[in-house]
Amino acid sequence: MQKISPCLWFDANAEEAMNFYLSIFKNSKVLSVMRYGEAGPGPKGSVMAVSFLLDGTEIMALNGGPHFQITPAISLFVKCETQAEVDYFWEKLLAGGGKTQQCGWLTDRFGVSWQIVPTVLGEMLQDKDAAKSQRAMQAMLGMVKLDIAALKKAYEGR
Repeated sequence: MQKISPCLWFDANAEEAMNFYLSIFKNSKVLSVMRYGEAGPGPKGSVMAVSFLLDGTEIMALNGGPHFQITPAISLFVKCETQAEVDYFWEKLLAGGGKTQQCGWLTDRFGVSWQIVPTVLGEMLQDKDAAKSQRAMQAMLGMVKLDIAALKKAYEGR
């Protein structure tokens, strides 16, 4: 059992968001759908919360009403081994009205922020050679969707 899981607050579309995410990430499934009963506060039978696995990570989503909004202060970080993975998650998570941001960040149509990051970037940014690390950082800061080949070229000083 995963001890700590994120809980995403939605106005009324937690189930729709869950189904969207399940369509994108392999090895994912619904764990539970909780519905409001007689006591409310939502209409009896409507979805209160959902719990699901996204590629092994448990996430809860709550239909809590309009009181709170999701912000980019919290994001979900997707580690990608290849450019094909970066491209896949970037395209899928932007579908239906998402918005791009700088440095591999995007906000999906539900307002959830994601970081779509190649794992090699972390290695480059932690290199003991400060010049290589700095070149990779500068290249990343100039990108919207991260490009592994361009990051490697900058890192290597080409």
